[in-house]
Amino acid sequence: MDKLSEKTREKPTIKLTEMDPTPILIALVLGFLVVALFVILRRRSTGRRDFLLTGLSEAGKSAIFMQLLHGKFPETFTSIKENVGEYRGGHLSARVIDVPGHYRVRDKCFELYKRTTKGIVFVVDSVTVQKDIRDVADSLYTILSDSFTQPCSVLILCNKQDQTTAKSAKVIKTLLEKELHTVRDTRSRKLQSVGDDEVNKPITLGKPGRDFEFAHISQNVQFFECSARDNQLNHLADWLDRML
Repeated sequence: MDKLSEKTREKPTIKLTEMDPTPILIALVLGFLVVALFVILRRRSTGRRDFLLTGLSEAGKSAIFMQLLHGKFPETFTSIKENVGEYRGGHLSARVIDVPGHYRVRDKCFELYKRTTKGIVFVVDSVTVQKDIRDVADSLYTILSDSFTQPCSVLILCNKQDQTTAKSAKVIKTLLEKELHTVRDTRSRKLQSVGDDEVNKPITLGKPGRDFEFAHISQNVQFFECSARDNQLNHLADWLDRML
């Protein structure tokens, strides 16, 4: 009787080497996937997902916006406020903001959206760029030297290539680098004369003592040609798809 009681009180022992680790590994992997998915979705919801279409007035930004998102070319379209639309590439999407060209509205919109901007499309009128090079370079320098745009990729989109007097992207790049060098020197002297504002201090672009080159700045800057009128926007669409 006592021997029987002792046998019933004895509990079987399980060795760790005899345990099947498969359920534990599966649970760990599933837990990791859930956490990773949560982090990705959180970043997508609160991070940078906007693309700005910006540049001077009459460069063709709104025409590009309409062709890209709605597949039609507006004969007359002057923006007095930003246009916002959804661009879809495959299963992914992003918000595209068409910023009006007037400097007051342009600067206001830039300040509003720059913290959520992932990429910047700076549209240039390839026909009038040489005449307007000072204003074009000044606007571009403001964008590139802002601390919030340093993580952004930048596309210089040379529009109106359907016109015979349009400058090529290569020529426009050379013109801009030369003028941006002048803008940088002018702004550097102004900063030295008024003192630095540590809160909103702009970044000096390029390498000190060297001619300005896009290769010397932190942003990845690319140049492509396009024509909104002829709906030749393949380079823009490909660039956006890679950025999504």
